[in-house]
Amino acid sequence: MPLPKAELHLHIEGTLEPELAFELAARNGVELPYADTEALREAYRFEDLQSFLHLYYGLMAVLRTERDFADLADAYLARAAAQGVRHAEIFFDPQAHLARGVSMETVVEGLWKALGESETRHGVSTRLIMCFLRDESAESAMETLHAAKPHLARITGVGLDSAEAGHPPAKFREVYETAAALGLRRVAHAGEEGPPEYIAEALDILGVERVDHGLRCMEDPRLVARLVRDRIPLTLCPLSNVRLRAVDTLADHPLPAMLEAGLRCTVNSDDPAYFGGYVGDNFDALGLTLEQQRELARNSFLAAFLEDDEERRGRYLAEVEAYQS
Repeated sequence: MPLPKAELHLHIEGTLEPELAFELAARNGVELPYADTEALREAYRFEDLQSFLHLYYGLMAVLRTERDFADLADAYLARAAAQGVRHAEIFFDPQAHLARGVSMETVVEGLWKALGESETRHGVSTRLIMCFLRDESAESAMETLHAAKPHLARITGVGLDSAEAGHPPAKFREVYETAAALGLRRVAHAGEEGPPEYIAEALDILGVERVDHGLRCMEDPRLVARLVRDRIPLTLCPLSNVRLRAVDTLADHPLPAMLEAGLRCTVNSDDPAYFGGYVGDNFDALGLTLEQQRELARNSFLAAFLEDDEERRGRYLAEVEAYQS
């Protein structure tokens, strides 16, 4: 049995495996510019974040109906459960779908068809986090937040993703203030492409409770001290960092040093269909000791948005302590 863990940094659109992409393309009459699944897999070779995003957004064309989103989420949950995930907090990118004429209702209700049955089908509890595209305008983000209001019973929080460089968190101050007033939890990508200052900005201006990625905090000792003191969780994605050239090799990844520094790190898969592995694969790739793996798993449940169900959090933490490899 794999180590029980929570996954807190997972873009559902990034779980679109080539086989499902072709299945949905056939279902919806979408022609893909690839001869077959192997040709599509070959396209999963990226020079940087922007080259990845070009393919990522292009393939979303196959997602059209509630059934498509439900099938996408259910396929992820089955894979995640097989790798020990007991709780998943799942990002989705509504602006990318609204721009294609797919409604917020189609996206949210489609995802919820899978998430609502996830505990019964897969033994995985879930939360849904709506991300804003930081390379779009703050006005677009605010419109998206308003469009989501009828669906907030399904949505736990908001996040900030896509191309980071040149799009500081401060750009979205009012959007996050509005989200906080609506009772939504707040996270943001910061310190992957962008500098350590973006991490501080996400904390100070957006009021985020978790930092997605955050690996560049190690360039600023005072920031590290603050993150340690305030127990701010970081949702690291090692295989993603290597594929997108944030670090050169897994051997260069700062995760061991971050744990040594006392940071509350978690390990996640980001966009696993594109980056060569789901969350268990990320754990396995790092060559961690069992105690390091336990620490990361423990951190994942401590960082999860389970304040409405502390009994569940306690149960998951007990599973980590009882785990024998």
